[in-house]
Amino acid sequence: MGFLDFLYKTKLGRILLRPLISKPVSDLSGAFMDSKFSKCLINSFANNNNINLDDYILDNINSFNDFFYRRIKPELRPIELDEDKLVCPCDGLLKVIPINGDSVYPVKQSIFTTEGLLQDKELAESFEGGYCLIYRLCVNHYHRYSYFETGTKSKDVVIPGIYHTVRPIALENGPVFTENARQYTVIDTKQFGKCVQMEVGAMLVGRIVNDEPDETSVKRGDEKGHFEYGGSTIILLIPKDKVNIDSDLLEASAKGLETPVVLGQAIGKSIKE
Repeated sequence: MGFLDFLYKTKLGRILLRPLISKPVSDLSGAFMDSKFSKCLINSFANNNNINLDDYILDNINSFNDFFYRRIKPELRPIELDEDKLVCPCDGLLKVIPINGDSVYPVKQSIFTTEGLLQDKELAESFEGGYCLIYRLCVNHYHRYSYFETGTKSKDVVIPGIYHTVRPIALENGPVFTENARQYTVIDTKQFGKCVQMEVGAMLVGRIVNDEPDETSVKRGDEKGHFEYGGSTIILLIPKDKVNIDSDLLEASAKGLETPVVLGQAIGKSIKE
């Protein structure tokens, strides 16, 4: 039995898990990852996760966290310029879920409702018949993310929560997305209407760092923020009759499969009224 199996699947493990997911432990882990002493972890982390260092800008790396949210060379993440296309805000593994009725949506054995995710009934109802796009970032993924579309963003909504790992073993044992800290904004766009872009944190730091928390105009492809150490997730909610998602992506998602995608990649097209 692995360590995560022990923590999540045994009574003793769940007792030990509670202090591990507490804020003081998360803060302590974050402080270490921000310190110069954490640099010793970088080489083994890169080797173990097959990270090609030639793809990144590695100036001023003074801690593990500096490396974790390192910048990729811009030419490796071109942003789709066609205004009618829906683009990915990040690298990750993508699953698309239709938002229908009062359904509870499973995501890698985790479950949530749109209302529970947003903690806003009226806002949740505005996405009835639309799509929920879930991007799961693993530790080897690029951990900076961008605005998925041009428009005007609202002030960020911050929902505190309990940090959990987002590895599959955790997702089998509870509604992780309703427990994790998350942060979202409503973005009023020309092409896709009023959408939500949300970031979800993870256990042992998983900190969400957004560059502009207040209301402002934003542009597709501009950097929105980054995650510090920990697997993390980005969720997009798009209203009904605003986008046609690529058929191969919908087919894979219907089978419960995640599709690897990268920041700036086109995955659908807006529906013209």
